[in-house]
Amino acid sequence: MQARKNFKLVCLALAMTGAFSSASSFAQDLKIALIAGKTGALEAYAKETETGFMMGLEYLTGGKMEINGRKVKVIVKDDQGKPDLGRTMLAEAFGDDKADIAVGTTSSGSAVAMLPVAEEYKKVLIVEPAVADAITGEKWNRYIFRTSRNSTQDGLAGASTIKAGGSIAFLAQDYAFGRDGVKAAKDALGTVGAKAKVVHEEYAAQNTTDFTAAAQRIFDVLKDKPEPRILQIIWSGASPMNKLADMKPERFGITLAPGGNILPIMKNWKTYAGTQGAIYYYYDFPKNKINDWFVAEHNKRYKAPPDFFTAGGFAAASAVYTAISKAKSTDTEKLITAMEGMEFDTPKGKMNFRKEDHQAMQSMYHFKIKKDQKNEWDLLELVREIPASDLPVPLKNKR
Repeated sequence: MQARKNFKLVCLALAMTGAFSSASSFAQDLKIALIAGKTGALEAYAKETETGFMMGLEYLTGGKMEINGRKVKVIVKDDQGKPDLGRTMLAEAFGDDKADIAVGTTSSGSAVAMLPVAEEYKKVLIVEPAVADAITGEKWNRYIFRTSRNSTQDGLAGASTIKAGGSIAFLAQDYAFGRDGVKAAKDALGTVGAKAKVVHEEYAAQNTTDFTAAAQRIFDVLKDKPEPRILQIIWSGASPMNKLADMKPERFGITLAPGGNILPIMKNWKTYAGTQGAIYYYYDFPKNKINDWFVAEHNKRYKAPPDFFTAGGFAAASAVYTAISKAKSTDTEKLITAMEGMEFDTPKGKMNFRKEDHQAMQSMYHFKIKKDQKNEWDLLELVREIPASDLPVPLKNKR
């Protein structure tokens, strides 16, 4: 009798120990690595991404910063936009810091360098905000998901704003982002039936400040070509829009077509009312509950509306939150299963990860620079929302 009683006590003790161990494990911090180029040419983008990511987690967790009962710990790392450092930072996050999932990074070159690290550690990396097509194309692996738009989505959106026919030249930065963007834009022109003939491509170093020679080469090629004559600018960081406009391209019948940029840059475009382009996000365009909160709260905290990359950071946070909530785990295989085809809410509205390449399918916006601007940030007028269904992004990962 006593032996049976002792056996029951031992069993109870073991059960309690197991329950305690399980609860203790469950209560461990949920570690998310956020890698961004917080110093260097894209510093402003990186800081916006971090702000948006933290605000997104705050909103989605109701301020508790917990997912599935686990306290969220965000580990922020600066890769300075350098590929070798990005690779090192991600390996450190997965290896030393034991991060459950990672988000990053700002530079496309650095993001491409990070992709094999995710595969090596068999951990999910959500790419935000790098855009190079290769990330969900030839350099992709099954651990990679991307919330940011890619170069082809940019190209298709931009092409959809261009009238059929005419001539087009490109000015872009001479690195992965610029060259990828021009290639995508050229492919997109045929896809959407714009049929504008590409007559020139001009590439300039990222740190270029004098665009006189480049602009003159573009003007010389475009000025005698069939109208409309369009100079499309594909540039990250400080846009050359103003410097090009100061050279009066209109005297040759040339119209500038900028891609959307961050608010501090676009507010310098006020004198170019009527100029049209495409953009990933502008705070006044989406009409939904999340964006209403986002705009109001960001204005309250920072005395300015949320920006292009702030929205991207929020979208990445939503992908993390939705994936872990749906998988009820941070196990990589369970996360991948949950995320393929997963729909999630963002300030732009709903996005979903395409199963084949894990690219977030999403809407874009056709804008026009406003003539009558009521305040510092009243910059753009919505021409139309371009739905994801109008952006036929081809599969490039050969899965």
